[in-house]
Amino acid sequence: MADSASPAESELVPGSYLQPLADELAAIAAKLRDVASPSADVLEAANNAQRTQRLERSERRYLALARQAYALRRKRAAIFGNPELFGEPAWDILLDLYIAQAEGKPVSVSSACIGSAAPPTTGLRWLGVLADEGLVVRENDADDNRRVLVRLTRTGITAMERFFDSIGYHA
Repeated sequence: MADSASPAESELVPGSYLQPLADELAAIAAKLRDVASPSADVLEAANNAQRTQRLERSERRYLALARQAYALRRKRAAIFGNPELFGEPAWDILLDLYIAQAEGKPVSVSSACIGSAAPPTTGLRWLGVLADEGLVVRENDADDNRRVLVRLTRTGITAMERFFDSIGYHA
């Protein structure tokens, strides 16, 4: 009994049944390599997500500081009883606009004047100065043609964020 293998078994022995398994293992290995070493697009997307999270954390810190500064200014004026002692209408407008923009709220010119904690004519004058400096822009309200909105420009936002960074605030 030199050869006890059946004819069906001997047909499989030369390795014909191993090739499909080897091909399947090679495909699995290639998929594992792709998962282990992500493409440049996947890496870029992950880096963008991390940058966005850092930016969102910074924006939240800046928003918290702007709210705190605005509230402290109102509290100071209330305690001392005369808001004109501490008048900085331009700063109040910038803080108010920064907060509103971070919250996604539109601000009308009249509301910005109220936010300045100064008489309306003074608020309007300071809005003009801030616009001339390129820190704010006035735009017609697309929903109400009678209303004009005001918002910080990219330059204004950047200046506010540079200020917040410079004072070393970390929430």
